[in-house]
Amino acid sequence: MDINSSNIEAIVRQVLTEMKGASPAPSASAGSIPSTAHVAMLTGLEKFEIKEYPMPAVGDDDILVRVEGCGVCGTDAHEFKRDPFGLIPVALGHEGTGEMVKMGKNVQKDSAGKPLTIGDKVVTCMIFKDNPDITMFDLNKQNVGGADVYGLLPDDDIHLNGWFSDYILVRGGSTVFNVSDLDLDSRILIEPCAVLIHAVERAKTTGILRFNSRVVVQGCGPIGLICIAILRTMGIENIVAVDGEAKRLEFAKLMGADHVVNFKDHKGIEALAGAVKTAFGGYEADFAFQCTGSPIAHSNIYKFIRNGGGLCELGFFINGGDATINPHFDICAKEITTVGSWVYTLRDYATTFDFLKRAKAIGLPLEKLITHKYPLEQINEALQTNLKMEGLKIAIVNK
Repeated sequence: MDINSSNIEAIVRQVLTEMKGASPAPSASAGSIPSTAHVAMLTGLEKFEIKEYPMPAVGDDDILVRVEGCGVCGTDAHEFKRDPFGLIPVALGHEGTGEMVKMGKNVQKDSAGKPLTIGDKVVTCMIFKDNPDITMFDLNKQNVGGADVYGLLPDDDIHLNGWFSDYILVRGGSTVFNVSDLDLDSRILIEPCAVLIHAVERAKTTGILRFNSRVVVQGCGPIGLICIAILRTMGIENIVAVDGEAKRLEFAKLMGADHVVNFKDHKGIEALAGAVKTAFGGYEADFAFQCTGSPIAHSNIYKFIRNGGGLCELGFFINGGDATINPHFDICAKEITTVGSWVYTLRDYATTFDFLKRAKAIGLPLEKLITHKYPLEQINEALQTNLKMEGLKIAIVNK
């Protein structure tokens, strides 16, 4: 091997860097880091303001990420409209992704053990508190509803706490995943897809959801459409989608639904249940996913399910009100097995990455779910578009 003086000098520099535990030098893709960052701060109801803050120091366990994009979630819309969590002023955005541009000397691997370096594309999951019951490999001891998440944190002196910004500071102790092998649209969809991966995993615990199951999915917003796509990647083909919007039902077919039912075409629950049964060739569903936040929809879903069937309720991420059911007819006489689903686990995130690759491999056009993209400066318009239900997934994408 030809080792000249320049080679020796480079080797010595590398060894000294490793001995000191210093961070790798930023790659060319990271570019220069500005002295300030811009954050879309929700300062009042339906009012985002673009605030400029000094770039915070990056601690030994921290990661500074240049934000590339972030999806708008229904939770963001609820906070924008009503502030149900009492967080204003707050930096929202939890469906985000971006490029690592600076990292502390202690940062080496992501939450799945994958190496991290400057220039990698990353997403965050939950910020777990000191709770040994919530781990990567411990799926159902306790759900993660009590954990924190970037985009729903109280404002502090750092301010870079949400993905609706051009930079975010990922603090030490946070979960982070290297997703450099996924394109931007796929990365923006990771968080909502993880919600559905978790729901399907919960459904599988009933022992009823199987390869040849007849499955009805009620509600064809982004959550229901992703649910259909996940079922399709599992090889489940007998899927009936129920919604009241023709455009969303057309998307359901793109995601893999075999038949669709528009509830507006049927008067009364008996007629609607009959239409669902007809779509299944004269059979009731083996399993149902309830993906709306409507108490009426929850009350109706039982009528679609056969005796001994199963139900996964995942539509109520906020208090949407009480639903009326008849315990005898809806649960006991039918022996319905019901599971609830809330958010996701770390393992669900890892599974989501594989789902996104599989969906693309079989030709499911998940990227079409992102119907609107806005720059950060137009975030108020983006949230209004979401509230008006003029698209499916709305996203903020930085230049």
